[in-house]
Amino acid sequence: MSVTVYGIPNCGTVKKAQKWLEQRGTNYSFTDYKKAGANPDRLKEWADQVGWEALLNTRGTTFRKLDEANRTNIDEGKAILLMATHPSLIKRPVLELDDGSILVGFDKPMWDEFL
Repeated sequence: MSVTVYGIPNCGTVKKAQKWLEQRGTNYSFTDYKKAGANPDRLKEWADQVGWEALLNTRGTTFRKLDEANRTNIDEGKAILLMATHPSLIKRPVLELDDGSILVGFDKPMWDEFL
């Protein structure tokens, strides 16, 4: 089983998730989507699975710093464009298995069940 963690390396939640994976002996690769960018096609695939609302981080500083026009009337297309343009708007971490299934955010019981 191939596991990829998407996130930002200095994010506390991403660090907790990585530590949890390491303690379980789960090998994973890490993609820093702040450096690598966020592929809109992949974001669309993720949104199709979990809904764009689950992916878009509206609680963070990046969202609060957006102008009013970008913070309102958000639909899937606008959310994907915003996340592709500002990867910090993607909730972290996103865990993706080789079959394409994903988990968004770090929730130990859910990750235990998923893995």
